[in-house]
Amino acid sequence: QFKLFVENPEKLASGLQVKAVVEYTPKCAENLQDKLTLLVDDDIVHIPVLGLIPYCDLEIQSEVDFGEMIANSKLVTKQISISNHGTIAGVFKISYDGLVLLNIKPVRGVVKPKSARKIRVDVCTDVPGVIKEMMKVELESRGCTEVWVRGVVVEQVLKVLGVNCGKVLKCINFGPLYFGTSKTEQIYLYNESPECMDWVAVLEDNAIGGEMGTDLQGSTDAVLHDLSLKTKDVDVSTLILCAPNQGTLEPYEKSLITVCFSPEKFERDFEVNDASPVQDYVVFLRFETAGKRGGSLQNLSGSHSRYVDLALMGSVFPVILTFKPGTVINFEDCYLGEQTQVACTMKNESEFLPVTFRFRKTAHFTVSPARGKLKTKSEKEVMISFSPHQIGKFEMKQIIDIIGTGVDKNNVAVLKTKPFHQIYLTLHAVCKSKRTSIVFTINPGLTPLISNETGQYVVRGRGQLSDTAPVAILKSIRTQIHTHRKNRNREDDALIAFPNDRAASLRPSEWNKKYRTIFTKTERYNYVDPEFAYTDSERLLREENKKQYVRFISHLRQRRLEREAARRFYIYNNPVSLGIKPAEGLKSPNISITDFPMEKPQPEMLPLDDNCMLTSRKLAAIVSKSTNKGVWSWLSPMPSSAQEKEDCSLTLTHKQLHQIFIGPSTIDFGDVCVYSTTTKELHIINNLSVHIWIQIEIEVAELQETSPLSQVVPPLTKTHIPVVFETINAGMFKNSFSYKINNKHIGHVLVVAHAKPIELQLSRREVILSPVSGCLAGTEFRRTVRVCNPRNQPAGFIWRPVAGDSKRAFTIQPTRGFVEPYSDVECEVVWHPGFSTPETGQFTLYVRKGNSVNLKCSAKVTLHG
Repeated sequence: QFKLFVENPEKLASGLQVKAVVEYTPKCAENLQDKLTLLVDDDIVHIPVLGLIPYCDLEIQSEVDFGEMIANSKLVTKQISISNHGTIAGVFKISYDGLVLLNIKPVRGVVKPKSARKIRVDVCTDVPGVIKEMMKVELESRGCTEVWVRGVVVEQVLKVLGVNCGKVLKCINFGPLYFGTSKTEQIYLYNESPECMDWVAVLEDNAIGGEMGTDLQGSTDAVLHDLSLKTKDVDVSTLILCAPNQGTLEPYEKSLITVCFSPEKFERDFEVNDASPVQDYVVFLRFETAGKRGGSLQNLSGSHSRYVDLALMGSVFPVILTFKPGTVINFEDCYLGEQTQVACTMKNESEFLPVTFRFRKTAHFTVSPARGKLKTKSEKEVMISFSPHQIGKFEMKQIIDIIGTGVDKNNVAVLKTKPFHQIYLTLHAVCKSKRTSIVFTINPGLTPLISNETGQYVVRGRGQLSDTAPVAILKSIRTQIHTHRKNRNREDDALIAFPNDRAASLRPSEWNKKYRTIFTKTERYNYVDPEFAYTDSERLLREENKKQYVRFISHLRQRRLEREAARRFYIYNNPVSLGIKPAEGLKSPNISITDFPMEKPQPEMLPLDDNCMLTSRKLAAIVSKSTNKGVWSWLSPMPSSAQEKEDCSLTLTHKQLHQIFIGPSTIDFGDVCVYSTTTKELHIINNLSVHIWIQIEIEVAELQETSPLSQVVPPLTKTHIPVVFETINAGMFKNSFSYKINNKHIGHVLVVAHAKPIELQLSRREVILSPVSGCLAGTEFRRTVRVCNPRNQPAGFIWRPVAGDSKRAFTIQPTRGFVEPYSDVECEVVWHPGFSTPETGQFTLYVRKGNSVNLKCSAKVTLHG
């Protein structure tokens, strides 16, 4: 089967070559082997010749390992390859009949030579459990091969652990606290799952078993009466703080979280006498997976995600301090420079908490000791002293600060010591004055530091009264007795010289001012010493120098005012504030009592601030407001306005994603017919104050008719997208499609359906026809049978008798027709009696593109005498 074609020269010169052709012509499907012998001078070379038939060599992996997966109803995909190492294409076929639904594509095909083909295997993680299934793969020239599919689907577990013990924590008891103080506890939030998880903290303020300021030690009647007086709208987010209150946990990661209890005084609608000042709190803090709230529309305020609850307990007490002799303290009258004291006894009436106090500084009063600490049920004596610095009656308010630990709202983990409560004492005291005789003396010449306008007469008191204001015996400036006649009517800006300033007349004075005598108002001689006085050029130079500094300071002030005006412009340049100064040119309107509404309007519930903690009650209020609006349909598919583009470009936080409902997370179509079209709604509710952009990505052929796939949802709005399912393949269907929020945040929805062929069912498989009582033989026998359609597709049917029933003793009406989805049609079977008429018959119900059912008919004849 091998042929050689070659021309053998006798000699082969150097640099030349000879070509030989070997031809192989196989005659049967077998591998052949031969050799060529080449003689070169004295050398012998053997060249093997092989003739191989073409073949395919297919190879596939023996295992598909999905590893650990989270039960989140998501479709997880793995790929395996079928390689062909042969020289011709090979055919493969995959068959699977396991319990776990696997999407395998493709299940059959051809692998080209020297190449590989990818096989996609999808598994739905909707039910926790162990996956160990086997696929049978038929490979050409290899036979049947087993491929195992393995994996473990686990629940996503979130745990709260104690920092010190490391064990699971169910409850935190903060113990007793004062109103206005804070106490913190630290915990670990642990993600015990193999996947990353986003989480948020939600306060369950409407949970069963929660208590908001109730005295649990009181009687039932007292508690019920106390509950009727309390305000129902208590903001739990001001009592419980959690930092951080949102975040992301990597697989098997712990995150340190600080929980703070900061109780405030419970406000009542009106003042009542508290029989029991104790307030007990029980609040549940829930840690949830963020954004996984796609349950049902009936329970939007609740959570259908994986979560863990942590109970928080604490008892709150007011500060109870009693004073002896009371809160109003009267001091004895005293004179200036003297001191009186009153002893006051402070007692801490609390049985659970100590009190740290501090007296503030008050004018004319001192307290010793000014600060201290009182243990439970203990008392302390303080001495309050009155040391007046002026004469009069005093009614002072002495403030006592109660010191405790408070929390910073921006940093919950840091506790600061600060006054959280104040107690007031009223102090009454009187300081009397003593009479003092004042002696006037005459100053012989030198002017003292403090003198009257003539500089002659000063007051000499006793002791500390030497600095009191002097008096003048004659106001000579205001009299005209000694004024010269020619100066009596002069009106100028001349200054009056003191009579005792002669000794200082040689000193330089201001050159542009005039002086007149005190009595005659005659212009005085003003001597200017040229050795000390400035020349005219020096005065001008000094003035220019002053102007430079004035201009420089004015320039700095102008720049500062411009910066302040620009800052205020940026502050007020927004749609809310127009920069109008309060009450500038505005007049208050005249308001009468008739302008006020009779009923107080309910405050509008605005979307939650990102800095505020989520509470179940606030979420329910926002959801109810969004769902009570009309459903918006066919919204804009793309952001068009500037506001929409700005909102839809935002990166949302976990708490914001938790306020968006897209669901249900699993759309179950149930039993559907092949070649039918079924629609269910995917609801979208935006509880935020900004627009969001929803984009749906569908790659499954059965869901390609779903539309629209892109919508811009306005704030506080609900809408829906019709999800259309249609298939031509019978069997169980499980697949998912993904969506994006603002083109950044990805989610998915699982679609489940059981596709079945068109089917009609009969109410009975056998009909026995008998005459009505009292009827004679020879009359017709009638009976009805119902044809039921349990599917969602209209089904056409036709009745045909079984072959061999030639006499047609039985008839059925109608013989053909349609049955609407989930309805039935009654058919009447009639037996016509006669001679030699068979008493049994059979019909077959043929369903178009569906099944066929047999109906047996028999007649029961009764003879009457």
